[in-house]
Amino acid sequence: MSFTTIEYTINQRIAYITLNRPEKRNAFSPELVTDLKKAFDKAAHDPDVKVIVLHAKGKVFSAGADLSALQQLQNNTYEDNLRDSGELAALFQMIYTLPKVVIAQVEGPAIAGGCGLATICDLVFATPQASFGYTEVKIGFLPAIVMIFLLRKIGETRSKELLLSGELITADTALKMGLINFISDAETISETVFNYAQKLCNEASADSLRLTKQMIAHVQGLSLQDALQYAAGMNASARATDDCKRGIAAFLNKEKITW
Repeated sequence: MSFTTIEYTINQRIAYITLNRPEKRNAFSPELVTDLKKAFDKAAHDPDVKVIVLHAKGKVFSAGADLSALQQLQNNTYEDNLRDSGELAALFQMIYTLPKVVIAQVEGPAIAGGCGLATICDLVFATPQASFGYTEVKIGFLPAIVMIFLLRKIGETRSKELLLSGELITADTALKMGLINFISDAETISETVFNYAQKLCNEASADSLRLTKQMIAHVQGLSLQDALQYAAGMNASARATDDCKRGIAAFLNKEKITW
């Protein structure tokens, strides 16, 4: 499988998906969205991949839509825009519900759609120099798709602060808001992310990671009663998996298990 806007590599059960449009500040294009969907689907179905790291070449993680895309918006019909928006929504949903853990490694500005791309990842590592912002309101646009995920992630109060102002925030502020998980120096972030991903690969069951992500994505839309019923069913199903049987046996026998 070949890609034109990204690079795809695997190292010790970690798939690296690298945005590769540094001359365009890794801005979104239809080709980039298509390549990302193909790459995440490939990683999802590869038995040799357990964790995915999304990062970028150049000084910018992603600047959102590129100039040519913004210019084209002025000529699109509603149907054109709906189709284009649907592709981005499908990408975001794919990443959010992917059965494998996705880590964003952000080493520069993540703006508008680029910030959205980082937002939907399961975990976000950033350098102190990174910045984040949903700047759509400043050009008369709307951060519609990412809003669905941002509200889930940090709640209404913080989401309104970011989405209505369109201001960029520092990595430190993003950490305090709960938008990102960790800050790591630029010199060590690649190693830090690799070590964290390896820890997941070696110490966490693939079935447990998949089912936990599935529950987090699904349970928030349920009533309390329905959520508890769903959780009980997931609990019962998890007990029947081979991973659970192996894990419990290793625990009882005081054996170290490597997943």
